[in-house]
Amino acid sequence: MKTALPDHLSPGRTEPLGTLARDGGVNVAVFSEHAEAIELCVFDAEGQRELRRYRLHGPHDGIHHGFLPGLGSGLVYAFRAHGPYAPECGHRFNPHKLLLDPYAREIVGHFGWRAEHHGYELGHPEGSRSFDRRDNALHALKARVAAPAAGPSPRASAPRHAAADLLLYEVHVKGFSASHPGIPEALRGSYAALAHPAAIAHFQRLGVSTLSLLPVHYAIDEPHLGEKGLHNYWGYNTLGFFAPDPRLASSAVRHDPALVAAEFRAMVAALHEAGLEVVLDVVYNHTPEGNEFGPTLSWRGLDNRSYYRAVPDDASRAENLTGCGNTLNTQHPRVTQFVLDSLRFWVQEMGVDGFRFDLAPVLGRGPHGFDPQAAFFTALRQDPVLAGVHLIAEPWDAGYDGYQLGRFPGRFMEWNDKFRDAVRGYWIGPAATQPRLGHAISRGEFARRFSASSDVFHHAQRLPTASVNFIAVHDGYTLHDLLSYSGKHNQANGEDNRDGRDGELAHNFGHEGEGAPAEVQATRERLRRAMLATLLLAQGTPMLNAGDELANSQQGNNNAYCQDNPLGWLDWRQDSAALQSFVARVSALRRAQPLLRHERWFVSAGQGGAAHAGDAQLRWFSPRGHEMQVQDWHLGPEQALACQISALPAGAEPSLALLFNPEPQALAFHAPAECRGTQWRLLLDSSQPDGRPLAQALSLDLAFEVPARSLWLLQSQPA
Repeated sequence: MKTALPDHLSPGRTEPLGTLARDGGVNVAVFSEHAEAIELCVFDAEGQRELRRYRLHGPHDGIHHGFLPGLGSGLVYAFRAHGPYAPECGHRFNPHKLLLDPYAREIVGHFGWRAEHHGYELGHPEGSRSFDRRDNALHALKARVAAPAAGPSPRASAPRHAAADLLLYEVHVKGFSASHPGIPEALRGSYAALAHPAAIAHFQRLGVSTLSLLPVHYAIDEPHLGEKGLHNYWGYNTLGFFAPDPRLASSAVRHDPALVAAEFRAMVAALHEAGLEVVLDVVYNHTPEGNEFGPTLSWRGLDNRSYYRAVPDDASRAENLTGCGNTLNTQHPRVTQFVLDSLRFWVQEMGVDGFRFDLAPVLGRGPHGFDPQAAFFTALRQDPVLAGVHLIAEPWDAGYDGYQLGRFPGRFMEWNDKFRDAVRGYWIGPAATQPRLGHAISRGEFARRFSASSDVFHHAQRLPTASVNFIAVHDGYTLHDLLSYSGKHNQANGEDNRDGRDGELAHNFGHEGEGAPAEVQATRERLRRAMLATLLLAQGTPMLNAGDELANSQQGNNNAYCQDNPLGWLDWRQDSAALQSFVARVSALRRAQPLLRHERWFVSAGQGGAAHAGDAQLRWFSPRGHEMQVQDWHLGPEQALACQISALPAGAEPSLALLFNPEPQALAFHAPAECRGTQWRLLLDSSQPDGRPLAQALSLDLAFEVPARSLWLLQSQPA
C-alpha cells in the first residue's frame, strides 16, 4: 500500500453500514450487538499481508465504527470480532478468524475450504463447542473499498412494464449463452453475452418483457461439491450480497471486482434500452456458513446470535428452515436492515427492476410461524426505493408449515405450483397423474388454474397477476424432459440419484429418454405445444423456463444445480426453429388480445347488468355445447373443455373462445346456442408446428373436430 496508514482511527459515522470513501478518507461501520470489540484489519493490495489493526469505536446502538483519513477506494480490509465463545448461549466469537464485511461491494481473493476457516477444532471430542486458535487470514476472502460507480445508474433508463403485460423468462446468465453460436466465444456465459444483440433479438422475438435471472450475487461452492470436483452452478449459496459473481463475468474482466460490477451495470443498461426488465433471484434465507458445524466466514463471527435463528430450546444449534443448515433471522431489525440495504443497492446502483425471493416464507417467520404482516414485509412495502419494483415470492420453504401459497401481502406475485401440476396433469393424463397424485386432474382443477387460481389469490385486493404461472423452472425437469422421462436421472450429481424431487409429474409415453419411435416423438411435440399455449394464454403472469422454446434437455436430470457443463447449459444445436416460431406466435396473440391478460378478476355469469367498464366474463362449456353445471365438473373420464371470454358490457370488443382437447383422438365440439350464426376466426391451432390454422374462418352452426392433444383459440367476427 503506497499511502501511509494513519496511527489512529477517528470515530467517523455510524452510517451507512459497510465502508464508504468520503471526506478524504474511508468510513467504516459494522453491526454487532454482542461483540465486545471489533478490529478493522488492513491488508496489502493483494490481500496477502496484514498491515495494521484498528479497534473500531463503539458500539453505539450495536454499530462499531471508525474513520481512516487519507485513504480511499482500493483499501483491502476485513474484521476480527472479540467476544464470548459460548455456543450454549449462541455466541461464537473467535478473533483468530478473519471475517468478511457483510456489506462488501468488492471481494478479493480465492476461496477454498480449509479446516482453519472453522471457529472450532474439527475432530475435537467437544465438536462445535471446542475452540480453534489457528489464524485463517492468509486464506480468507477480504473486502475492497469500492470507488463510486461511473456514469448514471442503469435505473435511469429502466422500462416499467405493467403487471398485466409481463412475460417472465427465467434464465441462468451463463447457461443461456455458454454454447450460443451467435455470440463471440470470448463473451459466452457472461453478463455481456446476455446483452449481446443476438441474445436481445431472441428475447424480443419471444415477446419476453422481463428476464428473471438465477442468482448473480457472489456465491461459493458447498464443501461436498468441491470434494467431487463439481460447482454450485445455480448459485444459491450467497456469500456477497452486494457484489456480482465474477464467475458470470467475461474472462477479460472477471479478475477485477470493479470491472465485473461495471459489466453487470452495462448489461442492465443495454437490456433496458431494448425494453427488457431485469429481476434477480435473491437468497436472503441462508448463508454458506451452514449449521453449527459450518465455517466462520462473516455473520457467524460478527454476531451469530443476532444474524441466525437458533433451535428454540438450544441456542447452540442453528434452526434449519431452509434445508441448507442455517436460517437468517429477519426478525432482528438489523438483519432486516441488511436485507433492505442490499435490495436498495441492486436497484439504485445496479439498476435492476425487481426480485424473486428464494424460500420467501423464511423472511416472514416469527416465533409462531409465518406471518404475512411480519416486520420485514412491512418495511419492504413502505420503502420508497423498492416501492416501484417487482416482488416475486417462492412461497414455500423447508420448515414446518412452510407452504404459504397465496398468503403473501400487497403486490407480491407468487410462483404457483398448483398451476404447474394442473397443466401437466391435464395434458399428460391419468397414466402419469394417478401414481403420483393419487387421482387424475379434474376439469375443475384445470379451469381454476387457467383462470389465475382465484381460490388462492382472490382476496385482500390482490389481482390475477399475483399468480406466476409456470410449467417448468430451473428446479425440476425441463419441458422436453417431463414429456420424455418417467423417472429422474441425476447420477451425474454424485449422490446416487437420491437428490432432486421424487415423483415429479412426468411421462415418457412408453419410451424412456431420447431415440423414441416417430409416433412417440410426435405425441411429445404436440403436447409440448399445447402446454406452452396453455401457459401463455392463461390468466395470470406467465413465466417461461429458458430453453423450453428450444426443446432443451438435461437428459432427465431434474436437479442440475451442480452441472456447470453442457448438461446444464442451453443446447442451441437443437432443430427448434418451428418451436421458437410457435412460442413467438402465441406470445404475440397474448399481447394483441387484452382479454388474454385481463388485469381484473372475471365477473360471475349473470352479473353483466352490474358490470363496470373494463370488466370481463369467463364462461365454461362442455364439448356438447352446454354451459358447465356442478355435476359436469365431476363427470368421470371426460376431460375436454371450452371457455368463452367476453368483454362487458356485451359487444364492447370481440369475444374469445378457447377449446382444450387433451384426448389422444380428435373430438367433436358443439357451439353453445348463443354462439351459432356467428362467424369466428381461428387464431391458433396448437396441433400445427407453427400454430397457424389450416383454415381460419369457422362457422359454429355445425359440430367441428378439434385435433387430438391440442388447443384452439378463436375470436368472434363482427356481423
